[in-house]
Amino acid sequence: MINPFDDTYFMRKALQEAEAAFEKGEIPVGAVIVVEDRIIARTHNLTELLNDVTAHAEMQAITSAANFLGGKYLNKCSLYVTLEPCQMCAGALYWSQISKIVYGTSDDQRGFKTMGTQLHPKTEVIGGILAKEASALMKRFFIEKRNLN
Repeated sequence: MINPFDDTYFMRKALQEAEAAFEKGEIPVGAVIVVEDRIIARTHNLTELLNDVTAHAEMQAITSAANFLGGKYLNKCSLYVTLEPCQMCAGALYWSQISKIVYGTSDDQRGFKTMGTQLHPKTEVIGGILAKEASALMKRFFIEKRNLN
């Protein structure tokens, strides 16, 4: 039997969040956190709305999931995020002990891999899920932003 709730399914949910960010004028990064095929947190970048440089999608999702679970550790959870996490978010993900991180497109300038940031040793990482879609949304956002200025 095929499980319809695979990495692509949940990345599509994260892309929906990224679209919501795009519509609000936020850098279009979306995230969902899943436990046992159930979304327990869904959010997107809120840095402009909250006037807070730490309000990345991943940070919002970590807080939401921890509140849902009633504890700070996400060691049975998976994060789906449209852009490779930055070093700040990777650090928070390290401390949360998240089990799995799945991201869409890489961030060759600010991503945790480029910056050399380590994740928890037990965290599984999968990149490139719906990368073309995530990358296209980011490119569209910055092209429109440049055209407005």
